[in-house]
Amino acid sequence: MNIAYIRVSTTDQNTERQKANLTKYTIDRYFEEKISGKNTDRPELNKLLAFARNGDTVYIDDFSRLARNTKDLLEIIETFEANGVQVISNKERLDTGTPQGKLMLTVMGAIAAFERELLLERQREGIKAAKQAGKYLGGQRKQVPNIAQHYERYMRRETTKPQLARELGISRPTLDRLFAEHLAQQLPTTSTSA
Repeated sequence: MNIAYIRVSTTDQNTERQKANLTKYTIDRYFEEKISGKNTDRPELNKLLAFARNGDTVYIDDFSRLARNTKDLLEIIETFEANGVQVISNKERLDTGTPQGKLMLTVMGAIAAFERELLLERQREGIKAAKQAGKYLGGQRKQVPNIAQHYERYMRRETTKPQLARELGISRPTLDRLFAEHLAQQLPTTSTSA
């Protein structure tokens, strides 16, 4: 059976690009999830690991979709191999069923981890320099005009929080924060007089 594993890091991201890249293969079943690769407890990946059987092939668009670091990548590949499952990465054009693929997997995983560490180091250095110069503001807080109207729609059960967050182009936690701020503004202020 040909199986595809597709992952994006956030609910705001779209899986269609990865699906389009894998259309050249005849995929029998897809496992898709929207979760950070840093989290090794990924429900769909766990389902895939339990589902794949001897003789199956798992297709991924690129290794970063399967794992975020070399150790995790190699452990996942080893689990597949122990069950007789082959992994083919579209971007890297790598097939773990071949000796060359196994060698390249090890080398590419090490290089990817090295590059990721370099990127993070440069990012930390840039943030530190910006903070020292007083230029680092961090992430900008999103605001939504007419949040009161959206809150009322939610309270009248005309929409759900996930639907509303998608409609407004914000995350659920941001929507929750905006609702909380709106409610806090509605509370009467009490003043104590002496």
